[in-house]
Amino acid sequence: MFLNYITSVVTPATISVSPFYAFTQSDFIGKTIVIILFIGSIYIWTIMIEKWSYLSKTMRSAKHFKETFRKIKYPLSIYRQGKKEISPLGDVYIKACDELLSYYHLPKENADKYGTQHFLPQKLTIGQIETIRSILERTVSDKILELEDKMGFLATAVSVSPFFGLLGTVWGVMMAFISMAVLGKANISGMAPGISGALLTTVVGLLVAIPSLIGYNFLSNYIKQLTVYMDNFVEEFMSKVKLEQYDIDKNYE
Repeated sequence: MFLNYITSVVTPATISVSPFYAFTQSDFIGKTIVIILFIGSIYIWTIMIEKWSYLSKTMRSAKHFKETFRKIKYPLSIYRQGKKEISPLGDVYIKACDELLSYYHLPKENADKYGTQHFLPQKLTIGQIETIRSILERTVSDKILELEDKMGFLATAVSVSPFFGLLGTVWGVMMAFISMAVLGKANISGMAPGISGALLTTVVGLLVAIPSLIGYNFLSNYIKQLTVYMDNFVEEFMSKVKLEQYDIDKNYE
């Protein structure tokens, strides 16, 4: 008899205690907000996984290429390796090298096939050197825009998701009080389902916003490091160009 009494008391509570129960008690507005947040969460996780996979691979490649470039004396020494580089550093390097090859009157086709070991570098004018720097800086800017693609959506999700959740909660609480006013009495058993449905939107909003914030900061750190690598690469490339020009001047003396 006692066990039957315990079962009758515990079973309804056990069945009711679940987020799905709160969802079923939500009105149309609350359910719509939850569904929007759920769909947005799937898209956000897709973006974060894709960006993380790309940026982590790019970061490893950029570090390796940076170390390789620092070991060479002249900028064109690793031209063919730079053509195969998958990181933004490779694109920045090739853009500048192609311009440099045009000044040295060495066709890119020959550089691809035979390398750049057997050619005579030419004396560059100040304007040509500044043009190479301009190409480097412009390419870096383009690559930064590519790296930051879809990051704006993540930042928006971080900011907007809690407000969507708050909107659903305020709406649900308001409707619960309206129902209480219509009935003319406060009934906790009547209000509790509506309040639980209202609070669900805030919970879902936070569940979307928190991973988005962590992922955004994590990915932003990768992008910041790659940006620093590219900015430093511009200066290193120009230093090697100027060193090569200095050696040309020495040979002419």
